[in-house]
Amino acid sequence: MSAGTYTPRPGAAPVGRMIAAQAAFETKMLLRNGEQLLLTVIIPSLLLVLFSTVDVVDTGGGEPVDFLAPGVLALAVMSTAFTGQAIATGFERRYGVLKRLGASPLPRWALMAAKTLSVLVTEVLQIVLLTVIAFGLGWSPHGNPFAVLLLLVLGTAAFSGLGLLMAGTLKAEATLAAANLVFLLLLVGGGVIVPLDKFPEAVASVLALLPISALSDGLRDVLQHGGGVPWGDLGILALWAVLGLGAAARLFRWE
Repeated sequence: MSAGTYTPRPGAAPVGRMIAAQAAFETKMLLRNGEQLLLTVIIPSLLLVLFSTVDVVDTGGGEPVDFLAPGVLALAVMSTAFTGQAIATGFERRYGVLKRLGASPLPRWALMAAKTLSVLVTEVLQIVLLTVIAFGLGWSPHGNPFAVLLLLVLGTAAFSGLGLLMAGTLKAEATLAAANLVFLLLLVGGGVIVPLDKFPEAVASVLALLPISALSDGLRDVLQHGGGVPWGDLGILALWAVLGLGAAARLFRWE
């Protein structure tokens, strides 16, 4: 037997392996949380079915599901990347989970990357489910799949950064209240269910700069109207992503 065969080899694993392991753990915890599933899966699904089958909101003609499906996809991204992640991370911080992770070799940016990767995995499941429901309701999407992918990725980055910024700077109870309040406000005023042109022009101009509005309008422009790459909406999402992730990386506190 060669010397040192069973000698321990202390040291941190490669960063890529640490991120993958943390992302897998985060995804399992997210999918096991009933409250998170209610927020990320059940509510968007119910909204899609309800407003597609009941004539409550004037969607400007055509099949309601063609207008609603892109907006609900945007809502699903926001519910997972922003609201759900902010609440979960805020309470992890309160209970000392993040403090223990802070003592590990896992860098702060790698934790954020793992959480964002976990969000992307969850969103894939959401999008598949909502797409199946929308097709069952008669949805007929158009447009460039690459543009849709760009919108979803940048939207995820933007909302993930904002969610981590909130969770890393506010107390858990404040994060819980603020994240749910923002979710409700953006559901109403972000072009998800109610078209932005139903608001006064000055208000609509401001609302159009929000990440949820850029994501829902961009998806609608591609999937409903068959438009090309919505560079304006992508630019808004990219700006929010840079600001949110940059601020989170600088201000996020482990305790």
